[in-house]
Parts: sequence; structure tokens; C-alpha cells
Amino acid sequence: MAEDSSNAPVSPGRHRARGATAGRRRKRPSTRRRAVLYTVWTLAAVLVLGGAGLGYLYYKLNGNLTGVDVNAALGADRPKNVDNGSMDILVLGSDSRAGKNAKYGTDEGTSRSDTAMIVHVYKGHKKASVISIPRDTLIERPSCTTKGGQRTPAVQAAMFNSAYEAGGPACTIKTIESMTGIRMDHFLEVDFSGFKQLIDDLGGVNITTTAPIHDAKSHLDLEPGPHTLDGEQSLGLVRTRHGVGDGSDLGRIKLQQAFVKALLDQVKHVDVFGNPKKLYDLADTSTKALTTDSELASVSKLKGFAESLKGIGSGNMKMTTLPVEYDPQNPARVLPMERKAKLIWTALRHDRPVPASATKGSAGDATSAGKVVK
Repeated sequence: MAEDSSNAPVSPGRHRARGATAGRRRKRPSTRRRAVLYTVWTLAAVLVLGGAGLGYLYYKLNGNLTGVDVNAALGADRPKNVDNGSMDILVLGSDSRAGKNAKYGTDEGTSRSDTAMIVHVYKGHKKASVISIPRDTLIERPSCTTKGGQRTPAVQAAMFNSAYEAGGPACTIKTIESMTGIRMDHFLEVDFSGFKQLIDDLGGVNITTTAPIHDAKSHLDLEPGPHTLDGEQSLGLVRTRHGVGDGSDLGRIKLQQAFVKALLDQVKHVDVFGNPKKLYDLADTSTKALTTDSELASVSKLKGFAESLKGIGSGNMKMTTLPVEYDPQNPARVLPMERKAKLIWTALRHDRPVPASATKGSAGDATSAGKVVK
């Protein structure tokens, strides 16, 4: 976690983080749904592999899920749906310090989206692009509505993760859509404690480090070589920023992306048929840890979502970070490289691969942290 966690807005006129022009977006395919981060991928795999074996647990698991009616919260002022067979999902990692998450920091009564990834699933649902948004990015945050019904003012240059604090997932989605001109079909959110328990239920995740990682803040102490990370260590890995690279959020994102691929590879080899208890534990933990949009908030819909995308593995998933540069007035913040970002959003709106030129020269592309884990 960054030592400087202030989300104070920058004075107007200092930076101009313009959003993309509104673009077209596609209709939601009937059952083509899935996400690609931590709990989401594991739950999807469990639901597919478990199949009818989950039948008698359906109502219990269904009751575990939390849904948010994003369409009602955002109304009609959103990018248009476009039916071209592709799909976009916003995946969030919550950093609330309430309840079981209190051990990871002081509970200030609010939450922020410590991890944010836009998952673009291409037509045919055989490959995907994942775009990570650095939490420290200064962006134009639109006016949002709080849970209490109050309107928050628009801010010209606010940290990206302050959108969640200002108005929850709906405000984060509104901010993303303003930045990209792309309508999010779904969102999925995972919290710290649920992620940790999920990895323990899975039996750990295998990774290999090519350099030592020592970070007292995330309680991580790894020497170079192969490791099977338990839940606490896995959480430390995806949270660390001081033990790798230049200590920035950009290095942490590279570790998160490498971990997602390792988790994906491992989930495919989980023997849920041979271990009913593991199947139950994984499904129970996953559904308790998830918050989704209301259209995904049932086991049957998540199962359809998973089945339609079970062909997407780590080998056909392209990981990218929003192209950014360090803020010359505050090196703890980054600014979007707008021309390069526009190349990404234009490519995704037209269901095309992200061009290599979009990330060349980006501060996120320059970090070596992603090479620490394989």
C-alpha cells in the first residue's frame, strides 16, 4: 500500500486528464460472461468443473452473492451498446479495512479500489485483453451519487481509486466509461480476506521468483526460486510495491498480472471431482468474496458466464497497463498518456488487439517488476 494515500484533488487547471469521446458499445450476449482476476477465475472454473455436483448447494451459494444494480445507479447517460459479440468487464479489488480486513490497515470508514482491471473479451470468446489502471493515476472524476443519495462534485484531477470512495462501484464504472468511451457490461469485486481464504482452499499457487522479494509492509519474504504461496503470501505478493522495481504501483501491477496467469494455469488442474470438500470450500469462499452487478448475482448466471469463456487461458490473454508518465509535480502520481491511451480504447471499441505502439515509452512498460515472477 502506498505510504502517501492522500486522494486530495489537484487544483483546477494543473492537469487536464481528458476522457475519451463516447464510443459505441455492444449489447450483452445472453450467457457469455466471465472475468479474469483472482476469485473470479477460480469461481468460474469451479462452477464449470463442478456442474451438477453443486445442485443441492445452489440456494446456499446463491445467497452468498452480493449484487449491485449498476444500471439503475447510472441511468441512461452511458456509452451505447453495440452488438459485435465482444464484452467488457471491470474487475475490482477492494481495500476496505473493515471486519476481517482490519489487519491490513486502519479502517477509515471508506473503501478504495486498490486493483482495477478492464477485461475485454473478443468476439468468439477465445482470447482477451486485460488493461490495468494504476490506482495513483490522476483522472477527471465525474460527479457521482453516494450510497446516501448525495451528489459529489466532479473533480478535474483526482486519484483514480478515489472514485470508489466517492460513490462505490457505480462511480468507478462511470469514471471508467468517461475515460474510455466503452460501456462496461459487468463488474466483479473481490475483497482481501476472501481472496486470502480462496487461495488457501485452492491449496496454494505455484510461482517462481527470479529475484528476492522482501517487503515488511506486505509481510512478504521470498528468495529466488520456486514457491507454493499460501493465501497470506499470495495477498502479500499482489499488494507489494516496496519489494520490487522502483517501489511504485506500476511494479505491483506487473506482479498482479503475473500472478493472475499463474492462478489461471493452476485452477485448470484442480481435482474438484475427486475432492467434494475442496469443491464446496472453493465455491462457498468464492461466492462470499464476490460482489457483482445484479445481472450476474446468481450461481446460474455465473455458471453460464464461465462456460462460455472456459477456453480463455493464460496463453491467449494479453496483459497491458494503461500508458502513463510520472507527474513532474508529484512523482507519487502518474498521468495518462492520452494519445497512447486513445489507441487502446479505439482498438477495444472496434474489437481489435491492443497495438504495441500504445504502451511503448510508458512508465508502466519500463518497469522490470513483471520479470520477478514467472
